Amino acid sequence: MSSRRDFFRFAGIAGGAVAAASVSRVAMAALPEPVFQTSPETMAPLVPNSGRPYNPVVTLNGWTLPWRMNQGVKEFHLVAEPVVREMAPGFKAHLWGYNGQSPGPTIEVVEGDRVRIFVTNKLPEHTSIHWHGQRLPNGMDGVAGLNQPAINPGKTFVYEFVARRPGTFMYHPHADEMTQMAMGMMGFWITHPKAKHPLIDEVQRDFCFLLSAYDIEPGAATPKVAEMTNFNLWTWNSRIFPGIDSLNVRLNDKVRIRIGNLTMTNHPIHLHGHEFLVTGTDGGPTPKSTRLYEVTTDVAVGQMRQIDVLADEEGDWAFHCHKSHHTMNAMGHDSPTMIGVDHRGVAKKINNLIPDYMVMGERGMADMTEMEMPIPDNTIPMMTGEGPFGSVEMGGMFSVVKVRRDQKPGDYKNPGWYKHPEGTVAYEYTGPVAEPARFKAEGGQSMPRKEKATSDTVVKVKKPSAHSGH
Repeated sequence: MSSRRDFFRFAGIAGGAVAAASVSRVAMAALPEPVFQTSPETMAPLVPNSGRPYNPVVTLNGWTLPWRMNQGVKEFHLVAEPVVREMAPGFKAHLWGYNGQSPGPTIEVVEGDRVRIFVTNKLPEHTSIHWHGQRLPNGMDGVAGLNQPAINPGKTFVYEFVARRPGTFMYHPHADEMTQMAMGMMGFWITHPKAKHPLIDEVQRDFCFLLSAYDIEPGAATPKVAEMTNFNLWTWNSRIFPGIDSLNVRLNDKVRIRIGNLTMTNHPIHLHGHEFLVTGTDGGPTPKSTRLYEVTTDVAVGQMRQIDVLADEEGDWAFHCHKSHHTMNAMGHDSPTMIGVDHRGVAKKINNLIPDYMVMGERGMADMTEMEMPIPDNTIPMMTGEGPFGSVEMGGMFSVVKVRRDQKPGDYKNPGWYKHPEGTVAYEYTGPVAEPARFKAEGGQSMPRKEKATSDTVVKVKKPSAHSGH
């Protein structure tokens, strides 16, 4: 995890009075200096050095936006602009985002803060920002044409409101939304409680990330913005496995994970080895009477889920979307199903024309992780990741929660692979194996058919040849 101090630069605050409810011309002439970040690494939490104190979050493969205090107002500066995002090592995408990154930096405030956000547009078209889930004046809600004029290229607009309730929120454009969100324009917003809250427990670690999806052809770099269903890259904070950092925690830490979904489908997020409580949604903390222990929680489109987990089992625990196509990368889409197909005859004929032709998929797709075959530039294999026991065969929305006894408080560094105690790893059995019992009875029916079939029917199933959505 990188240090963030080298990236934080502030302009001095110019003189002149600034009213609590409006921005004066003097304040407008002295914008907070924008802070930019281009590293894809997870940055250390930003401990507040001004304003009200709070326990900061860690943005997975991201960072928190610094601010300045200006006569009691917390001021931020967002710059909407084209960015280059490394989605995984060796694979970079041309996206749109904020302050050098997609998603943009996390904004952290405290309940009751008056917040002023300067938004400068360096995109080739107009934009706006909607503060998803916030209670605020209607004219600050950010829907271009409805609540405000659009922010034209080269212009700077100001949003100002009070953070009225604690919780986890998002920000994203509400102008040419199809294009701008498909290009990666989004970010997290955290409002911390101003005092001890009966429904918000204190935690030792607090992580957040956004779910987003892209359609980028292998070898290309820019998403298809008109895509509605056939996405081929499923990301956490615009990163894909193995480029998603692990969540590194101390044994018996109480850990909070905040997840926001700005894709076009739902995502059942699943944690191995532990159960958790859903303690918050877009609407704020959930009543304790509604909380159930889960190992998977579904995050629908436009929703946020906050989960609290007691990390009381050591190990490297998988953490992922439970839709299997969402843990694959671009090469795994639009592939025909060839399981059980005998390639031998056709492969021989094809090899006469294409000497390097390789048979793929007749025994499943795991073989592809072991094939040393060329792939287009600027992409990544559909299943990848090398673990301590071999290939993990994953992609997309997959990471690892690493729970360690010797992880120091406040230390977020990756501790490496878990060292399993002797006798706690599954192993090969080499003794005699009896023939397993198999269920041989045919299925029953609730009542007899009116007409009996004259003969058994052999069903021939033609598998779909293309990936058609999630």
